[in-house]
Amino acid sequence: MQPSQPTEARDAVVAADPTGVVHRAARPKPGERRVHILQTLASMLETPRGEKITTAALAARLGVSEAALYRHFASKAQMYEGLIDFIEQTLFALINQIVAKEPSGVLQARAIALMLVNFSTKNAGMTRVLTCEALVGEHERLAERVNQMLDRIEASLRQCLRLSIAEGLQDPNKPGAVPLPKGYDPAVRANLVVRYVIGCWHRYAQSGFERSPVEYADEQIRVILQ
Repeated sequence: MQPSQPTEARDAVVAADPTGVVHRAARPKPGERRVHILQTLASMLETPRGEKITTAALAARLGVSEAALYRHFASKAQMYEGLIDFIEQTLFALINQIVAKEPSGVLQARAIALMLVNFSTKNAGMTRVLTCEALVGEHERLAERVNQMLDRIEASLRQCLRLSIAEGLQDPNKPGAVPLPKGYDPAVRANLVVRYVIGCWHRYAQSGFERSPVEYADEQIRVILQ
């Protein structure tokens, strides 16, 4: 029986050249290893049953020791924070692109809402973070981070809809302007959009990622915003 290898050797990557000689491959840079850990965690969150993920299971999936994980993240909570950071940066980068491209406030809000729903179809595991399902039993600050992000999204939608009211008051006949009913309240509509999106995320996760969240989404968002 071969003696067990040190942790560092087990965690290293090896490769064989065409002659069959085995060489030790260059170790991934710390940032690359962190990204790989987060990608694997997100992939594990895509399991339909939504089982709680342990660091032992994550380490096994990666083929490393738990100690190797803790060299990059101080705790599992910090790993989830990494996922939340990724989600937040991605969503607000897309929101900024939409606002810069689309001049109409209502159409901005509609595009943002559709983007939020579509995000979950491409990132099923992240959906369980957005609904806080994956964060049950974890540090309470994680759910607070998600709620703060949703508050920021709602504020962005509110600003878009306020822009539409300003557009209508200035020139209701302007090309691309969307007529809004009297008494239209941007705060109420923005809040309703966020609740609708969260509902889509929950339905998608609870269906085991089988029930598409984009089904009728465009038509329903139009009804909410009209």
